[in-house]
Amino acid sequence: MRKFMKLFKSLLVAPAALGLLAPVAATANEVTINDFNSAEELAVTNSRVDGLEARLNNIEAGSFSETTSASFSADFAIGSVDGNTSSEKVVTAYGYQIDLSTSFTGEDAFSVSLDAGQGATSLSELDLNSGGDQLTVDGITYSFPVGDKLTLLVGDSTDGSALYSTACVYGGFTNTLDDCGNYSSAFTTTGSNSVGFSGSYDIGNGFTGAFGYAGSGTADTGLMTSGTDYYGAQLTYTGDSFGASVTYADLDTATAWGLNGYYAFASNLPSISVGYEFTENEGATKDDTQWFAGLQWDEIGPGSLGIAAGNKGPQRDGATEEMAYEAFYAYSVNDNMTITPAVFILENNGTSETDETGVVVKTSFSF
Repeated sequence: MRKFMKLFKSLLVAPAALGLLAPVAATANEVTINDFNSAEELAVTNSRVDGLEARLNNIEAGSFSETTSASFSADFAIGSVDGNTSSEKVVTAYGYQIDLSTSFTGEDAFSVSLDAGQGATSLSELDLNSGGDQLTVDGITYSFPVGDKLTLLVGDSTDGSALYSTACVYGGFTNTLDDCGNYSSAFTTTGSNSVGFSGSYDIGNGFTGAFGYAGSGTADTGLMTSGTDYYGAQLTYTGDSFGASVTYADLDTATAWGLNGYYAFASNLPSISVGYEFTENEGATKDDTQWFAGLQWDEIGPGSLGIAAGNKGPQRDGATEEMAYEAFYAYSVNDNMTITPAVFILENNGTSETDETGVVVKTSFSF
C-alpha cells in the first residue's frame, strides 16, 4: 500500500511540475520565482493524497473478515428427454450458487446460500437451481457446538434433517434417486418460508444420533400451531467399511420409517448402498413403501461410475409400481471442472403412461 501511495503521489505531482515548467520555458525572461508557490501546491497535493490513503485504509479494514470464506459453483446441462412435453428436443439448463460462511469462534458457522438458474423443465431431474437469473437467498443457517459431542443448527429455508448422516455412499445423479430411498423419513423443508432445526450427537464407538424439526414460519400459520410441522430422529452406525441407519419422522398426517445401509469393498468392486422406507398414512386404508439400490465404482479410469434402481418416490399399496433407473460416469477434467454424461428412465403408470428416457451431459465448475 505504501509503495502504491508513493507512486500515486509521484503521478499527481508530475503533471503539476510539467505545467509549471512549460510556461517558464516559453517566457523565461518574464517569469520570476514569486509568480508561483510550488511548496504551497505540493502541500495541497500531499494533503489530498493523505486523505485518499486514509479512505483506502478504512475500506481495507472494513472488508471481509479473516474467518469469512466464499465458494462458487456452476452447472451447465444439455440433453434430451423422450416421453414428455419436450420430447426429442435438445434443451439446456444451468444453475449457479454462492456459499458464504463465517466463523465467530472458530467452531461455529454462519452460512448463507445464494442461488440462480433456469432452463428447460424437462431437465428438472438434474435438480439444478431454477429460480431465475437473479440471485436469491436459498437458505441461511447458524450451527454451533454445545460441549464436545453435541452440534446444533437452526436456519430459514433449511431441512430439518440437515445434520442427519444417512448410511448411503451412492452419489445420485437424478433428483428421484439421490435420496437413497428415504424420501419421507429424512424429511426436507415444508416450503420456502420453512424454519429448520437440527442437531447431532456423537454417541461414540461409531454411533451417531440426530434429531430435527421443520415447520412453516409464515405469520398466518406460525410454528408448532396450525401450520405444517415435521419432527424426526435418526440413529447411525459407521464402521471401517460399512454403515447402517434407522430414521423416523412424524409428518403431521403420516409416520415414516427408513432403513439404509452400505458396504464398501477394499478391492475394485463397487460400493453397495440400499434403502427401504415404510410410511403409514393416518386415516387412510393404504400405506406407502419405497426401495432403492445403488452401485458405485469410485475409480474407473479417470472417473467414477454409478448405477442405481428404485421406486420413483413412495408407492401406494395396490397401485402399479413405478420405477426409476439411472447410470452416470463422472470424470474430472481438472481440479475445478467435472463432466458427467448420464442416462435415466422414469416410469409413468398414472395419468401419463409414457415413460421418460433422458440422455444428458452435465458440466460442473467449482471455484
